Amino acid sequence: MNLPGLLLGFVLSTLYGAIFHLWRGGGLGRLLLYIILSWIGFWSGQFLATYLGWTLITIGSLHLGLATLGSLILLLLGYWLSLVRQ
Repeated sequence: MNLPGLLLGFVLSTLYGAIFHLWRGGGLGRLLLYIILSWIGFWSGQFLATYLGWTLITIGSLHLGLATLGSLILLLLGYWLSLVRQ
């Protein structure tokens, strides 16, 4: 993975978290939660795709399709878990 791929990955994953926050709403804490979840999901999807050799949509060495899917899955899971009231 080269520097442009890392930068593109962080920009896209941050954008995914911010767009999810615009869609679902919340305060600053929720925004940070969504961005961090998006980062974790994106890079987990990237490393899983690299490890297993799967490709869906790639840009250079960035497995954009599976990384995006990982980000969306973790964002939805995190949102669902954050709905639990104590």
